[in-house]
Amino acid sequence: MAENADTATLEGNPTEGVRRRDFINIAAVSAAGVGGIAIVYPLISQMSASADVLAESSTEVDISAIAPGQAIKAVFRKQPVFIRNLTPVEIEEANKVDVSALRDPQTLAERTKEGHENWLITMGVCTHLGCVPMGAAEGEVKGEYGGYFCPCHGSHYDTAARIRKGPAPKNLLVPDYEFTSDTVVKIG
Repeated sequence: MAENADTATLEGNPTEGVRRRDFINIAAVSAAGVGGIAIVYPLISQMSASADVLAESSTEVDISAIAPGQAIKAVFRKQPVFIRNLTPVEIEEANKVDVSALRDPQTLAERTKEGHENWLITMGVCTHLGCVPMGAAEGEVKGEYGGYFCPCHGSHYDTAARIRKGPAPKNLLVPDYEFTSDTVVKIG
């Protein structure tokens, strides 16, 4: 009888064999899945931004010491940024310009934030070949239009950092920024 019981277990009860095979299949697929995740996770996680890159994703600048008519250079994502406190005369001159005559037509209002029209914040990289224009520091050449001048190929920008003369195809880029207070601007 014991011999019949062993035979029945091996041959006569097919559900018992299926359960064992299902368990082995599930275990094998699970082991392969865990192994696959163990291989793929480090590859994917190494593509995410490192801590130093995340730290440079935004920059805060205190603008309280910038007098009207002055500009400073800051650094954002390893590139220069020009922050200029426009005078009422510079704002008036920028608003008088016929926008339709510009190569890259933008008004001063489109390039500044509402309520902070005197603060012009642009990337300090010429749109022609990536040189750093002059005009942000004290005593630098500001070009024919009183804004910025790129010494590499002679591009002239006005007080609103719009291209007016020279080979540059576009205005100086205005990065994403917001005023966190009346004296601090967060770029990025």
